Amino acid sequence: MDERVSYWLDLCAYDLDTAKAMMETKRYLYVGFMCHQVVEKSLKGYHYHLLKSDAPYTHSLKRLALLTRLNTELSESWIKLISDLENMNIEARYPERKDDLARHLTKEICNRFILETEEFLRWINSKLLA
Repeated sequence: MDERVSYWLDLCAYDLDTAKAMMETKRYLYVGFMCHQVVEKSLKGYHYHLLKSDAPYTHSLKRLALLTRLNTELSESWIKLISDLENMNIEARYPERKDDLARHLTKEICNRFILETEEFLRWINSKLLA
């Protein structure tokens, strides 16, 4: 596997472990943030694999899915995951939005985020190895 792609996937593994650690400590806001990071970095790794260039600077999961042409292959559950995680990157960083967002994140929602993020990462990995 290309060194640049491996770089992105290593970051994904670290961020997924961090999401799980945040889940254990009930820091649900950061579970969402880290799951966003995993999906974002996996898409950036796939972008490099596909186009041999770094993705443009963006945190938009929808834009990255479009740029990698994966948007047409996404299952309905991954479309929902991307939609749910889309604002986690920005919203989790700004204090005035944290409290409101945190109130809506439950243990069940965050468990779903982690499970679906793991599935998404496995799917990206399978595409990289195909």
